[in-house]
Amino acid sequence: MAKLEKHRKDPKKHPMTPREKIRIRLRCKLCGRPRAVYRKFGVCRICFRNMASDGLIPGVTKASW
Repeated sequence: MAKLEKHRKDPKKHPMTPREKIRIRLRCKLCGRPRAVYRKFGVCRICFRNMASDGLIPGVTKASW
């Protein structure tokens, strides 16, 4: 019982693993969309397209060939 009390006071000493591991989902920083998020920019494809067309992302241009 004493060991358990000691670990409750300082959880960094004895990190307990959670019972059910969950995956932290990468979400868009602007709208919260959970899918199609670009890691480099932190936004979803829809917000990325809107920001790029408005010229808010430097160095990104619409491709034309």
